[in-house]
Amino acid sequence: MNQRVQDAAGFIDNTLQNEGTWYRAEEVESRVGGVLRSYGASVGAARGTIRDAGTKFKGLGHDDVTALASQLWGQPGPGRRPVYERRLAAVVLLQSKVALLRHSDLTRLEGFIRSAQTAELVDPLIADVVVPLLAALGGLDRQRAGVVMARWSQDPDRWVRHAAALAAEITA
Repeated sequence: MNQRVQDAAGFIDNTLQNEGTWYRAEEVESRVGGVLRSYGASVGAARGTIRDAGTKFKGLGHDDVTALASQLWGQPGPGRRPVYERRLAAVVLLQSKVALLRHSDLTRLEGFIRSAQTAELVDPLIADVVVPLLAALGGLDRQRAGVVMARWSQDPDRWVRHAAALAAEITA
């Protein structure tokens, strides 16, 4: 991963931590069942942070955006639980850069869906990232994506099946 992506991830992480409150963190952790840690930053703070990061780190291309989303989605450090607001920021980033995404990014998105742990992350990821991505595809890329969505609909993972059902409902 290049230094620019690491710097952007650090900027986003620090800003989200600074925007958080303990009482909101407790509420989020309780709401998502304790599987994700929370900084207690609001949805508005996550959106504003991604907007500010876009201004500070101009010209991020496809590879930068997908690497940054993966960096935010993962654990902030060894042995630490993933953070809800970092994952929300990854969703917001992908929403804002969906035009850069390709059919081959469905594999990465599937990994995010499998590890999301909550519909609060899966639903906007599907509605605002996967569905617009699918809608923009044509030809062979559209066929390949259709094969992926058919596989998702039969997947043993409930979140992946949920994602396929939601995508089918929205695109119907």
